Amino acid sequence: MSTLSWIIVVSLAGGALSVIAAALVSIALGAHRISMLISYAIGALLGAAFLEILPHALEHGDTHRTAATVLFGILAFFVLEKLVLWRHCHHDHCEAHDAHAPAHDHGRSGLLILVGDTFHNFVDGILIAAAFLENTELGIVTALAIIAHEIPQEVGDYLILLHSGYSKVRALAFNLLSSLATLVGAMLAYFALAELTEWIPSLLALGAASMIYVAVADLIPGLHKRTALKESVLQVLLIGSGIASIAIVQALVGE
Repeated sequence: MSTLSWIIVVSLAGGALSVIAAALVSIALGAHRISMLISYAIGALLGAAFLEILPHALEHGDTHRTAATVLFGILAFFVLEKLVLWRHCHHDHCEAHDAHAPAHDHGRSGLLILVGDTFHNFVDGILIAAAFLENTELGIVTALAIIAHEIPQEVGDYLILLHSGYSKVRALAFNLLSSLATLVGAMLAYFALAELTEWIPSLLALGAASMIYVAVADLIPGLHKRTALKESVLQVLLIGSGIASIAIVQALVGE
């Protein structure tokens, strides 16, 4: 196959494989465990942001600019979440402020995750194209590494979409749609790689900002509603497991 054909096939297949594998893992765990496994999702998000995405952004970009982009991203996602809340709350009495509100968050954290994941997938596409333009073998190895990195994070993303009130089918569909950003990034990189590479650190920083914001602002506060010692210990262990899964995959496939 030509280099362009390899890039197209790998970008489409890689994104779809990581999303479907994550969905299968999540479904196998059972819906009754979703709320408990939100703790795992928090760990996966924080692990991906701090162990993988931000180090790459800092390695290839200016430190102060990258930090400022993360700060801007957190503030931007705060405003975006306010807009989503406003959409659901046109009166003083709103189910989002109701003490007896349903367990899900009306899609707020799910929407933010999809936005951030789209940035991340877009950058993955750029990296895949850059590797294939070097040589086919490097492209295949890079794509496999990206898929392996993505699976634990996508498990967390899928769980968060379910937590946000999405059905299993809609969560899978939106994750697959977000994965198409990989192909978009790869195509743009193939035809204009020199112009796009300088944007990679900023895009990575925005993706990391979304993950940090969702984990810290949307998901962690919900854990504090369960104060029993046993549940608190389990939460810490699951958060640690989420971080560890990112670190283990990263160690296995390399940087």
